[in-house]
Amino acid sequence: MTEQRAGDVVDLLLDQHRAIRRLCDEVTATADTQREQAFRSLVRLLAVHEAVEEELVHPWVKRRVEAARSDVADRVEEEREVNRMLVALDALGPQDPAFEDLFARFRTALLAHADKEESSEFAGLRSATRPAERTAMAAAIRVAASLAPTHPHPGLETAPRALLVGTPLAMIDRARDLIRGAMARREDASATPS
Repeated sequence: MTEQRAGDVVDLLLDQHRAIRRLCDEVTATADTQREQAFRSLVRLLAVHEAVEEELVHPWVKRRVEAARSDVADRVEEEREVNRMLVALDALGPQDPAFEDLFARFRTALLAHADKEESSEFAGLRSATRPAERTAMAAAIRVAASLAPTHPHPGLETAPRALLVGTPLAMIDRARDLIRGAMARREDASATPS
């Protein structure tokens, strides 16, 4: 998924944010006929990243990091808005003429959200935990990431709802990903001259 440093949950989350920024740059820099792959990678990474934040990071910060507790609700609301835009972008697809303008607004909101998470939640997480706790959280996030949906699902921003329906949605998403991949390979094979 991303280059993840072993052990520390904050480093893992920051690595994911760096990968998200890089993929946003790729989507913006590539021609609309070639941006599909970068966009699909971004959609998958964001779905997994937000799911693990919703299930593990936000609840932990709300319980244990006094200084960042009030920020969590604001970050969750920002995530809802970003997810709505991502669903709209996913429905449009990178070839649609309206994609570029919506992606520019999405990217601005997403990167502002990431900056706020880094300065409040992630900083609070690092200061309120010992290295052993951060290592355990990183391991939990890796497990949760393997079970998380691979597409955005607005409305799953609360941990109980994410836990209740997240795993079945993850299975559906993975099936959809396999079908899309098979169809793309089939189209590539039929387009290749014999």
